[in-house]
Amino acid sequence: MSSPTHVTASPATVAVLGPGGVGGLLAAVLSRAGHRVICLAREETASVLRESGVTVRSGAFGEFTAVVEADTELREPVDLLLVAVKQTSLDAALERVPAGVMGPDTVVVPLLNGVEHVESLRGRYGAARVAAGVIRVEATRVAPGVVEHGSPFCDIDLAGLPEPVLGRVAELLRPAGVGVRIASSEASALWAKLAFLAPFALLTTRHLTDAEGVRTAHREDLVALTEEISAVATACGASLDPAKGLAMYDNCPPGMRSSMRRDAEAGRALELDAIGGAVLRAAEREGVAVPVTARLVAEVGQRYGGSGA
Repeated sequence: MSSPTHVTASPATVAVLGPGGVGGLLAAVLSRAGHRVICLAREETASVLRESGVTVRSGAFGEFTAVVEADTELREPVDLLLVAVKQTSLDAALERVPAGVMGPDTVVVPLLNGVEHVESLRGRYGAARVAAGVIRVEATRVAPGVVEHGSPFCDIDLAGLPEPVLGRVAELLRPAGVGVRIASSEASALWAKLAFLAPFALLTTRHLTDAEGVRTAHREDLVALTEEISAVATACGASLDPAKGLAMYDNCPPGMRSSMRRDAEAGRALELDAIGGAVLRAAEREGVAVPVTARLVAEVGQRYGGSGA
């Protein structure tokens, strides 16, 4: 992956809501590529970012510190708004972005787990400016303004808006080193991510294991979950092959863990409803039986509190 220090497209103004692991990494690489970046966070975090910027430690992007602006609220129109908070804090975080501040050409790209948040954001900001986006990356905020990027990739799929609009977003992100693909449909983009994430998150969290444990000690459940969720995805308009899903798990680094497991170990709120709950609700709507998924969602909820129902 390239690590550019200049931008090849026209500089843009980008707001990042939630400069944690994912948001902090994107803020840093976009700033380094020459864009103006405004991070939106609580005052304690915003103060650190204004003073020290965002430091990235990455095998793919290198180690560097990028200068960013930071505020507790968006106060001017921007070209692109990246929503990188977790579902559990989405409602509160959106108060930092008043709908009235949006410009006529602002594009909103949410990078949350799950499939249900897109329509919620469209209700708030307008269907014509909210894309469907998913990101594949392992990035962790180890301190305010400090991000460790553990995966050799940072890839985003986009859908849900006219291709010329998505193309402009892609042209903004690619020179910063972010891989971008415009997906064939919104359903395929969102469900391809969830169909991989949900089995991995549920099993690693339920058994406090990693990718190696998921594909060996818990393979029977992995196969069942992959088949169930692929069937739900297909019923929702995204034709997925469970065999390809299993092959992805077999190619994961052995020690890879899910963000849900990390949240459970740290005592943070889990995205159980956004991940497992979304699958169960879609399965009920489409009349697809998902007994193993329902069992794992219930077991994770009982162990850590909360519900995916």
